[in-house]
Formats: sequence, structure tokens, C-alpha cells
Amino acid sequence: MACPIEVQKAFFLSSIATFLVGLVILYIGRQVRILSRKYDFFRWPPPSNRLKFNRSKMYKFHTIFHERIDMLISGQTFVGRLLMILVFLLSIASLVIYFISSSNPASNCSSTDTNILLVDLAFNVFFAFYFGLRFLASGDKIKFWLELNSVVDILTIPPTFISFYLHINWLGLRFLRSFKLLELPIVLQYLRIIKSGSSAKFYKIVSLISCTWLTAAGFLHLVENTGDPWLKGRNSHILSYFDAFYLVMATTSTVGFGDVVARTTLGRAFIMFFILLSLILFANYVPKLVETLTGGQKYAASYKVIRGRKFIVVCGDISVDTVTSFLRNFLGHRSRENNNEIIFLGESLPSPELEIIFKLYLAYAHFYHGSALKREDLRRVAVESSEACLILANPSCPDSHMEDTANIMRVLSIKNYYPKTRVIIQIIQPQNKDYLLKIPHWNRTSGDNIICFAELKLGLIAQGCLVPGLATFLISLFMEQTGKAIPKHPWQELLVDGLSNKIFTHFLSCDFEGMSFREVSRLCFVKLRLMLIAIEYKTKENGFRSLMLNPPEMIKVNRNTIGYFIAKSLHEVKRAFLYCVNCHSDVNSPEIIGHCACRSKKEQKSHSSISPGNMRHFHNKRTNEINIFDSTKILSKQTALTPDFIMRDTIAFDRDMKNDLFDSSGLFHWCTPILLENAILKQGDNTKTGLQNHIIACVFGDAHSPLLGLRNFVMPLRSSNYTFKELKDIVFIGSLDYLKREWQFLKNFPKLYLFPGSAHSQGDLKSVNIEKCSMCVILSSPSDLSNNQRTVDGEAILATLNIGTLRLETNKTLNTNLLEKCSRLSSYSSPFQGNFRRIPILIELKNASNIKFIDQLCGMNPDLPEANLYFSTSFSTGAVFSCDFLESLFATAFYNYHVLELLQMLVTGGVSYEMEPYVGNENAAFSESCFSVLITRGRCKLGLLSLNQTMLLDLPARDTFGEVFCASLDNFGILCLGLYRLIDDESRNPLHKRKVCYF
Repeated sequence: MACPIEVQKAFFLSSIATFLVGLVILYIGRQVRILSRKYDFFRWPPPSNRLKFNRSKMYKFHTIFHERIDMLISGQTFVGRLLMILVFLLSIASLVIYFISSSNPASNCSSTDTNILLVDLAFNVFFAFYFGLRFLASGDKIKFWLELNSVVDILTIPPTFISFYLHINWLGLRFLRSFKLLELPIVLQYLRIIKSGSSAKFYKIVSLISCTWLTAAGFLHLVENTGDPWLKGRNSHILSYFDAFYLVMATTSTVGFGDVVARTTLGRAFIMFFILLSLILFANYVPKLVETLTGGQKYAASYKVIRGRKFIVVCGDISVDTVTSFLRNFLGHRSRENNNEIIFLGESLPSPELEIIFKLYLAYAHFYHGSALKREDLRRVAVESSEACLILANPSCPDSHMEDTANIMRVLSIKNYYPKTRVIIQIIQPQNKDYLLKIPHWNRTSGDNIICFAELKLGLIAQGCLVPGLATFLISLFMEQTGKAIPKHPWQELLVDGLSNKIFTHFLSCDFEGMSFREVSRLCFVKLRLMLIAIEYKTKENGFRSLMLNPPEMIKVNRNTIGYFIAKSLHEVKRAFLYCVNCHSDVNSPEIIGHCACRSKKEQKSHSSISPGNMRHFHNKRTNEINIFDSTKILSKQTALTPDFIMRDTIAFDRDMKNDLFDSSGLFHWCTPILLENAILKQGDNTKTGLQNHIIACVFGDAHSPLLGLRNFVMPLRSSNYTFKELKDIVFIGSLDYLKREWQFLKNFPKLYLFPGSAHSQGDLKSVNIEKCSMCVILSSPSDLSNNQRTVDGEAILATLNIGTLRLETNKTLNTNLLEKCSRLSSYSSPFQGNFRRIPILIELKNASNIKFIDQLCGMNPDLPEANLYFSTSFSTGAVFSCDFLESLFATAFYNYHVLELLQMLVTGGVSYEMEPYVGNENAAFSESCFSVLITRGRCKLGLLSLNQTMLLDLPARDTFGEVFCASLDNFGILCLGLYRLIDDESRNPLHKRKVCYF
């Protein structure tokens, strides 16, 4: 029979009244509690002691009761999980009863089977009990009352009791029980059916779509069968729940057959709203559903190893930026082999942008979903068969320690799975390198390598303070340039030609055995057109291995010695290995040097070394050959004594550094810990008046910023191959809160000062005598790079502009004395222009494209963004350091790990891999032998020497670079690596800017 409108209102109003009355009562109760606490009018008269005791017991009972209720419904307990699962199952059963009852129109008041009515009543009694438990456990009652689950219970439970009382079944709002489907993922997790994130995502989307469909169908079933309320049901018509569900599906698919339509005004209005909702809903969730179904299978396959095809595995931070940079540098490396495949192992599914990148590099790169921490995933990508496993880091992460810890854990997992796997890892902070060195199967001789961002970056910047332009020189040698650069100025043509020179390593010919480094280097330069800059030396007694840059005369070349060359290609470097004194002594063209049939070449495989006692004896025949092959260019040696700061004799060093203090390794100057108060410079302090020819480092950061690791900046500037008198004062200017955190790692280095201030204040800069400094370094702010690529260097750029506007007057006395001192030690052009001085600046840029804000001279091909950095005057003069260089070292370390070792030694002040365990370890014992002195305090140092104002002025011939190279090597033992010359004619270069020139 048709259900009267009054009865339908009774069912409907029972739910609405329960909701509104309960909400009003809860609101009034909250206001009463607030007023009672504010005015205490419920606490008069003052309670007696007995009443206080009773209240205390009641409060304690209430607390315990509340905790027990919380545990009862919490998913952390078995009973709580059982209740949640039972509520979900009973809700689905109640929804099934609704489907069975919906065979009758919703407008009918049917006397349904009593058994079904009793079962439904029992379900709702349990729902009411669980609702009460949740209400008692909630802290905010009003917030609980407005929750979705609470609203569903309030709108569905009261009508069930009215149905039982009136013995009339009216469907009404019971379709709202379909909202309980949203709890399906939670229930499946409790049942341990869901075991992965992708499965949870899949069931979440399925439950949301199902809930939307069932609820919409239930609402249409209700309004179409009851009609519009203002027409009192006159426009109602019979629509089964199945037909309503069919209409919802047709509307969702935007097909609209027209066989089933909504006739009521409410139904049509709902259809219009549902069309928009379904478009938004399915546009967002259907692609995710398809991705979840296919993505897991797409990226869950195993890599098939094919014999003869090489591949590497890349894991760690797999993001758009890191993958793009890695592929650009790795695939653009000149040593790359065409059959190398790149397997990316990512812990999360790739984003659409990342998928596009993988499709672009489909011939070389493939992505697999998994984690390097799981043995099964390592087996899937066949790590044991790979050439190496490379671990990427995110240098812009907010927590560098956690990033390094995650990567170190990946190394442990890989080495545990297959100990012989070669691993190259990127880390951010150098102190975390110690953990990698302690891994049992870590083996640097097999190619395991560490690329430390902070160590290399700050080390290069520090060397740029001592030798202007050195950072540019090294970056150009170690960084592979991608794309073709088109120079537009004469100086850019020379720059492009120099950029083709790179660092290569190769075994030296056995005919060089017993010769000094100076003799081999001169022969390679003149005869083979190669520049030999360093060798890997190994002693016979203890097998100690050391990389030595321009070693002294007493060090002789052993058999199977590895040489480090600056050349244009590996093919040219092979000349040093193939050279034979018998067959190639009369060859004038190095291009024709090749294999010969001499017996000496067949003995090249033997491994032997010369003991230090026999190092002073070498073959006369090879010496005669050296003096004969190009005697016209051999210059007579000067009889004058070599200056003290060039001599590297161990006796001279012991005399000069007799009173100097060093750390346990002997690599750095050391001192007793300095109190922070004694290192802080204050306004009006007399200490700052003595600052001259010092280094100023501008630091941006606060008490919460991540640490830059300024220790890595200081260590190269406190290298023990400089005497204490040669050390330059270093003044850090920045926030005192930040500098305090860095000071705990700097307190043992001498001649360090802190000045609380800002590089944006010209007054603070003048307070630290910036007009007398030898270099002002501007370090980028330690902020998150992901915020904005364009403004990440904003602080540093503004500071550069601020310092660039300083034109400081200088008196003649300062001008003459300081200029004379600077010119003796370097060829850095006079910073004085008339009565004004330019402040030498070295700025760090995290984003290379921001160079346009520093330099107005671009001369660029717009299609090659990388050329912007190379062709800018700021980069070529050594005034800018780009962090992009560090990302290109992965390819260098993979193809030749010896080259990375040379770079580390150059930027850290001489710390080789063998010396790392001794650095910063005061308990480490290191022998004070002659050899140990040579590789610590007696090692070579870098510097700029003017051709017109230093000892090089007396060279017999210096018209060409070759003459300068040979003459300085023969007369003073100086290895000339390049030139730092004027960038253009004086008429077109009024500021006398200089650029780096290469061999």
C-alpha cells in the first residue's frame, strides 16, 4: 500500500530531529562548561574535603573508563579490530536487506517479513551500541557528531526502531549504509589481505567509486518513487533500484540512452549535479585505477641479462631532476660505450613527467619498481651481473643526514646481497664517509667510490680563493660539455678549444722506469704532446700507495706506474704507454707512435718497483735521450737558489715548520680548541684593524638552516704544505646563531674569525676590512632547492650586487705595499683602478642559469643552455662556481675512478684515499718517515705566479706556453698547468679581467 505523506515525514523527521536535537544539546553543554570554568558559579559554596575526595575518585574513574573505551574501539587491540570488522560486515548485510526490500517502491509502506525486520533491528541495535562507545571515547563531541560515520548512523538507526514499533517497513534513507564501503581498505588491512601500497590504493579507489554509484542510485530510487515534496507526490512514478542504478551508470558513462529517465524535479536536479561530480571524480580516479592495475605489472618484471650486453643499476633518489641530469651527463660522456644500458630501480612509481623522460631514452634507460633494500628487487634487476650500482642523492633535501643514512643503508643491502658489486654513491656530508669505509666489503681498488657534494664544492671554492680561476680550470677539465657551442668572440674560440682538454690516466711506458717525474713530464710534453701532471706512486717496503702531484726529484718512476695526463683524447694518452726509447727516439711526429716489437714491451706485464734506497740511480741512456731529442728548446738552469716557498726539500720544511702544530695526519694546521667568544669580532674591535690580504666568506643561514659544512671550506686553506705565516685569516660573516652551530667543527683551526652581520650591509662589510681582502666568497643560502629554481640564488646574487657597488678608496701606501705583496705571489691583475679598488668575488650558484644575473656578456646560442655558463665572463674569469658540475662526476667516476681521486686530492688540500682514515682522528698513528713527510707537509701546492713580477721574469725564453712550461720545469721544478691572461685587449677590457687558458 502507498505510504501516507505523514508517515514518511515521521520516518524522515525522526532522523533529522535526532541529529539537530543532539547537536543543540552538545553545543549548550559546551557553553555551560566554558561559563562554569570562567565564573566558577557552580563551585559555591566551597566544597568540603569529603566532597573533594569524592570528586577526585570520580575524576580518576572517568579517566580510567575513558582509556578503556579508547582501547576497546582502537584498531591497536584485537577486540577493537574485531568490532570494526564486525560493524563493516553487518553494515554490508544491512545494505543487502535494503536491496531485498527495494523490490517494493520506496513510497510503499510494506509489512515485510517479521524475521527480516527483526534481523535488521538487531543489526541496528549493535550499530547503536558501537555508536555509543565511539561517542564516549571521543574528545570533541560536536566534531564526532558531524563525522560522516556518525551522520550515517543517526540517519539510519532511528527509522529502524520506528519501523519495528509501527510494524511498517519504509526504506527511506537506509541506502546511506553504502558509505560504510569507504572503510573497505582499513578492514582488508586488518585482515592482512592488503600487503602493499598499490593494493591499498586500488581498494581505496574501488570503494570510493562503488560508494558513489550505490548512494546516487539510492537517492534517485527515493525521490523518483516519493515525488517532489511540494507536489505531495503527485509526480512520483515507480522506479526499481536496479533501474536507478542503471540510470546512474548511463549518466556516468555520458551515454544517456533515454530509456530510463528522472521525472521529478529533485531527480533531474540531482542528475545535473551528478554529471559534473562524475566527470570530476572519474577524471581523477579512473586513470589512477588503471595505473594501479597496469603499473605494478608494467614495472614489476625482471631484467633479462643478455650475454655480451653491459648494464648499470641506478637507485636512490629517482626524480625528474636527478634522472635528467644523470642521463644528460652519463650518455654525453666521451668514454661511453654504446652497449651500456641503464636500469633505474625506484621505490615509487614514476610520475608522468618521469615516464616521458624514460620514453625519450627508451634505447638506453629502463625503469623497474622496487627497493635496493630488498634482496628480491636486487635479484630482479640482476645486480650481481651489472657493471656497477650507482646511488643518487638529492642535494636539496631538507635533512642531509637522513638522505645520507638512506643511501648508506642501500650500500649495505647491495654489498650483503653480492659483495663484489661495484658501488658508486653520492652523499652530502663528508662525515658520513666514515661509515662507508667501515663496510667490510667496501673496496676502492675494485672501483667503489664516494662523491661527496659538500667536500668537493667547498673545496673547489676554497682553492679558488688561493688561486683565482682554479675552480674554473678544474671544472672545465672534469666536466663533460654536452651540446655544440658556437663562440662569437675571439676569446671564446680559445675557451672552446681549451674545453676539449680532459683528465686521462694510463700506465707509463716501462722505458720511463728510474726517471724522475720532471724528466718524464718534459719528455711527454715536448715529444708526445702530452701534459703529465701526477703519478700514482707505490713504495716497495710497505706497499703504501699515494697519488703525487709534481713529486720532487727524489721520487723515481717505477714500472707499471699510472700517470695522470691533460689531453684531448685517450688515444693521445696511449702514446705514453707505447713509447719506446729505441724505436721512437728519432720520431718527430707523435701521431705515428705505435706498437713496436721491442723485448722491453713484452716485459711490461711484470710488476716490480724500485726501493727508495735505489731511487737516486737511473739509466744514463734515457737521460741522454732526453737531452738530445729536442736540445734546441732545453734551457740552461739558473744558478740562483730557488725561493723558500717553492722548495720542497724535507729538511727545509722541518726548519720552516718547526714550531707549527698539525693534526695527527700531518695534513692540516691545528691548534687547541678556541672559545667561541674569542673568535667573535665586534664593532670597534682592534683585531679587525689588522686584517689584511684575508679571505671573507659570506654565509646565509639561521638557527634552523641545514649546515653547509664550513669545515670543508677551511681545511684546504689550512693545508700543512703552507707555513703558518702563509696562512690567510678567514672571516665568516653571517648570522651568529648559524655560525655557532658550525663553530664546533672549526674550533681547532687557527686564524678563524666570526663576525655577526650580513653581506647585504655595506657597513658590516667595511667593518671586516673588505677593502683589504684578497677574496670575498659568497656561499648560496642552504635552502631547499625545490622551492623555486629561479630564486634559489637570490640571497647570493643580491650580496654580489651589493659588494660590486663598493668602490673603495685606497691610499698610495696601501696601494703600493699590498699590490707588491700580491704580485709576488700571483699573477692576479691589479685590483686597483686609479684611486679605487675592485673587490675580488667568488660566488656559488646552485642554478647555472642564474649566471645571467651576474654577467651581462652572454654570447650564447639559445638552444644550448649549458653554454651560457661556459661563455660567460664570470665563469671564464673564475668568479662563479656552479653546483651543476658535481652532478656530472658520476660518469667520470664510473669510467675512470682514478680521475675522481685526483680531483679529491686537489680540492681537499692533498687528502688521498689512503690518508682519509687519519684525517680528524687524533688517535691515529702515522709514521714520520721521509716518504710520509713528502705526502703530507712536503706535498706540492698550487699558486699563481706572474711572468713579469716573480722569479719567472728571469726565464731565458717565455714567448710561448711551451717555452714557459719547459723553462719553469727545468729551472725551478714548477709544473705550469695553464695561463691566467687578460680576456681581451686593454681598450675593450677596461677592468683588466682575466680568463683561464688551457694547455
